[in-house]
Amino acid sequence: MLFDSSPICINFLEDDLFIRKKVSVSILRLDKIHPVVSGNKLFKLHFFLKEALSAGHKTITSFGGAYSNHLVATAYACRLSGLNSVGIVRGDRPPILSHTLQECSRFGMQLKFITRKDYGLIKNGCANTLLQNEFSESTIIPEGGYHPLGAKGAALIMGLFNKEKFSHICTATGTATTLAGLLLAAGKGQSIVGIPVLKGITDMPERIRYLAGITPNPDQLHLLHQYHFGGYAKRTTELLQFMNRCWKQFQLPLDFVYTAKMFYGVMESIKNDHYPAGSNILCLHTGGIQGNGSLPEGSLLYP
Repeated sequence: MLFDSSPICINFLEDDLFIRKKVSVSILRLDKIHPVVSGNKLFKLHFFLKEALSAGHKTITSFGGAYSNHLVATAYACRLSGLNSVGIVRGDRPPILSHTLQECSRFGMQLKFITRKDYGLIKNGCANTLLQNEFSESTIIPEGGYHPLGAKGAALIMGLFNKEKFSHICTATGTATTLAGLLLAAGKGQSIVGIPVLKGITDMPERIRYLAGITPNPDQLHLLHQYHFGGYAKRTTELLQFMNRCWKQFQLPLDFVYTAKMFYGVMESIKNDHYPAGSNILCLHTGGIQGNGSLPEGSLLYP
């Protein structure tokens, strides 16, 4: 790992709801690893970086949109590893780069903007010739680390704590890469709970088979699809109010794209008796706080 994992801590949360429902809730603060490569990102990048260095590649190429935390993390991790980085960005180059892309540039990433059509073709593996000539000497990381190597890296998260202590591990889910990694390393009888932040995701079992090489056990994998708040990066006043309540009650900073939806889903599912009495629930804080910078000023009570 590029960073010492010692800053990682587990916060035990107290709430009357938890007492009434006879459950215990804690949160693994992966957001404290590093201000840039925070949360689950370092883990998903780990084996790609290792592969690039062992193969003698000098460049890593990855993909994302104008607000991709993954691209920022990749740019910074490459700089620390002595590697060049290229970001394939979806869409035309804007007159003014987003804060996220400015950070990518600051960390040395070369940005290459391509049409949404070409981006979709590359992402789906239908236009590899667009990359073969220009990036033949580069290690390619799919968007969000969506690859078995990304899942293998995410599995390392389960080694940060005594997993036997927790009956349920909860995480926000986008590409399902982190979810697949948790399933790879889960203990016997341990439930992995995924809260998808995208609307209409119906292929999670297929994704997990590709990422982890396993067919998810329905007794072990639980998906809560109803907490996406309209879709990826969508938000409502209710969600922002919930984030401010979590800050006031727990001093817990959440981002509106991933972790707020995850924790909202956990709280609501506790209310709805999703977890048996005696459950010991661990939520993963997968970082991404910098994404709140796109919210209108004054939306949140914390930076």
